[in-house]
Amino acid sequence: MTTTDNAVPPHDTDWSAHRGIPLMRALATALTVLDAATGPEAFTLPYPSEVQRALDRTVLACLERGAEPPVSLPDLLSWCRERPVADWPVGLPAEAAGPEDLLLDPDSSRPTELCYEWAEQFSDSALVLYDREIIRAALRLCREYGEEDAYTEFRRLLVTRPVLTTAEEWAVSMDHVLDPVKELLSRIYLPVPDSYLRSGVYATCGRCLTLLTPLPDGGWWCERDRCRRRGRPPVGRRIPKEEAGELLQLARPLRQFVTGPGRAETRLEGRLTALGLKVRMWPAYDAYDVHVTFPDGWVWAVDVKDWAHPAFLGRAARPVPQEPRYDEAFWVVPQDRVDDRPGYIATYERNRPVTARRVPLLTDTQLLARAQDRLEHTGRTMCEEETGDA
Repeated sequence: MTTTDNAVPPHDTDWSAHRGIPLMRALATALTVLDAATGPEAFTLPYPSEVQRALDRTVLACLERGAEPPVSLPDLLSWCRERPVADWPVGLPAEAAGPEDLLLDPDSSRPTELCYEWAEQFSDSALVLYDREIIRAALRLCREYGEEDAYTEFRRLLVTRPVLTTAEEWAVSMDHVLDPVKELLSRIYLPVPDSYLRSGVYATCGRCLTLLTPLPDGGWWCERDRCRRRGRPPVGRRIPKEEAGELLQLARPLRQFVTGPGRAETRLEGRLTALGLKVRMWPAYDAYDVHVTFPDGWVWAVDVKDWAHPAFLGRAARPVPQEPRYDEAFWVVPQDRVDDRPGYIATYERNRPVTARRVPLLTDTQLLARAQDRLEHTGRTMCEEETGDA
């Protein structure tokens, strides 16, 4: 599931003695507020209340520790772009941030995944909770209609089609499976500004499907941290403006917390299906992410957790819901998350609450290897049984 599944880590008291925790909560929220703001008014006095509060708290924390504070909002934003969180003069738990974690991307000045995860896990900001509220609204509407398929197709649409041309939007509006959430869709797909255009053409990322931002050097910038770590983004679709009509894209919180993590879910779906397994996505109105049935009837329940921060993931761990029924359950994280952050699994396990000790965390590579091994083992067993019967 996405990071929208847990509002507050279940054992937050462990970190409550560290005064830097509420500061980082406030700061991450402020940065998401600034990112959503448009026009120069966001950087003129009076600042939005969340922003002023974050600046004041940062200055106070620095003064209490005898450190030089940021002298202005632009100075604070420079800290967020250039200074790893672990080096800030505030009291944070050892695993709250890695040695290279920044709150703002140094090239674009946009919030990083770490920043969004801080905001999403701890904040009560209406802006930060937007994605969670949309998913809950979709669940409620689909349940009222008694249409589980409508919710499944809604989730798949947000994951696989974060950008829609006018013609594509019309086709979606004609899809009767989505009738329960039509009004919701009209509110979450927003017009794309001309800043995404280069020479009259829009481009999407070939990896994460979101729109790319043109750079002055002729390249493109992708909003996903993990995509940028893999180098310059490959261009996927090229959409001429005259063919796009009014191009629409999902609101940023949904791209961040539904489309991004959902790509990991659908990739896993495809790879499990390729093994010959029966796969059902987001069953029982999103009880968990992937319901997998083996040829012998054995069932796995899988929740996919595409999180940058393993300590947050550990603190949010909880048992997988019992329905739809299953024989084994796993939490799964993409292999590249573990490759990017040494000690990812160990950090998750150290921060996992007692109630979730039986929730194993595997990489998607490990899960697929287990599936392959189980298929081979059950295949041999079935052959032996048939031979014995003969």
